[in-house]
Amino acid sequence: MATGLSASPPVVVLLLSLLGVATAGKLLVVPADGSHWLSMREVVDILGQRGHEVVVVAPEVSLHIKPSKNFVMKMYSVPYTQEELETAFQAFFHGSFEEGWIFKRFFKVYKGMKTLTDCWITSCEQLLQNKELIRYLEETKFDAILTDPVATCGLILAEHLSLPSVYFLRGAPCGLDLDARLCPNPPSYVPRAFSDNTDRMTFLQRVKNLLFDIPNVFLCDFAFQPYSKLASEFLQREVTVQDLLRKGSVWLLRLEFVLDYPRPLMPNIIPIGGVNCAHKELPQR
Repeated sequence: MATGLSASPPVVVLLLSLLGVATAGKLLVVPADGSHWLSMREVVDILGQRGHEVVVVAPEVSLHIKPSKNFVMKMYSVPYTQEELETAFQAFFHGSFEEGWIFKRFFKVYKGMKTLTDCWITSCEQLLQNKELIRYLEETKFDAILTDPVATCGLILAEHLSLPSVYFLRGAPCGLDLDARLCPNPPSYVPRAFSDNTDRMTFLQRVKNLLFDIPNVFLCDFAFQPYSKLASEFLQREVTVQDLLRKGSVWLLRLEFVLDYPRPLMPNIIPIGGVNCAHKELPQR
């Protein structure tokens, strides 16, 4: 099992640079928008500067994913506007950080996630239906794919293109990534979202933690079932998101054990919490 070490951005770049031992490699990047991209961009930019051929696939409408001289940008059209996307993000984040009665918070998160998920599913549909872009990806012969599992379309493309996948993530909704990683996730120890518990719980708090696990079944169903259907149609065989998620070759976890709780990790899981601090300096005083 891996120890609780946290890798810095140069270490992450070194790991991904192993894609090509003697020559530069070809890397396909399918990112998730929002703050997820801000951390990944640091790694993608440096890989491009090191001579690797990096291709980023993203929708024309996004919050932060913009062209760069360090990578090739392949964009595809989507039917929603910039304003609609920003409204969806705001609805999700307001519900996530709002305080108050648990059921009220839960339904606000559900509503916000539903709106945001609809945008992502529509974006994924447009990508998979773009025959010209898919043909380009098939012909380019990439060495690997770097993706955030929240951008589930990356998992589908990895399977379609038969590419080893490197996951760059903080987590996935309803703890789906914990199941896919085959890591212990007991409710008697691991605090659940909205429970306000820590990893040290009384008996009643453990019972409360177990009850808070029940909504995850509902959340997972509505959040990932459309992707499972989309993947099955595109790959022309029955498949679930969890099936695709389990095929990750390397998991780069953007977490820091100082701010999180210790947990067992598999050998292919590497904590890289330091990447979140790239180019951020503390004041001298």
